[in-house]
Amino acid sequence: MLQLILLAAVAAVALFQLYAVLGRRMGRQPEDRTVQPEPAGAVRRPAVPLTTEPAATEEAPGGLAAVRARDPGFDPQVFLANVRSAYRTIVTAYAAGDREALAPLLGPEVLAAFEAGIAEREAAGREESVDMPHPPRSDVEHAEVEGDLARISVRFLGELVQSVKAADEAEPRSFERRTAEVWTFEKDLSDRNAAWRLAGVDVAEA
Repeated sequence: MLQLILLAAVAAVALFQLYAVLGRRMGRQPEDRTVQPEPAGAVRRPAVPLTTEPAATEEAPGGLAAVRARDPGFDPQVFLANVRSAYRTIVTAYAAGDREALAPLLGPEVLAAFEAGIAEREAAGREESVDMPHPPRSDVEHAEVEGDLARISVRFLGELVQSVKAADEAEPRSFERRTAEVWTFEKDLSDRNAAWRLAGVDVAEA
């Protein structure tokens, strides 16, 4: 009997020590963390991934916008109206051999070529004249700015009534024809008083 009592006492002591070890909290427990409340009105934003790419830079304007950027007073519609008028003047002045009318409208190379054509026609004793029954159609084909030089190419579709009289003919011969050409105009943007001048003529498809 005494032996059973001693065994029970030993078991009780062992259970007490085991509880003391297992019941003790080791380290910081989840409930020990202090939760900080969010301030009132705070907005939780999604995470934004980091990037090493450089920020995009604005490209320089091109086309007619490039011309307008250098010449704030440039108006495409006014420009087209002016070059249509110049087209008529140049075509009729060249046919008539009017060098004075051509000079302020042409660049040096075109002026030299036109003067050579007029001189050749005069040497052959041939006379010409041109009439335009309708204003030509005009559309901007290309525009660019290179340094201080603005360059705009315009496609012209025109209808002409041309009269030609050779030296050995008593009466002129008249005929109608359609033209399709690209005229390139240039302007020096560094000169506020500069005007648009014809710098090149190329045949285009109708």
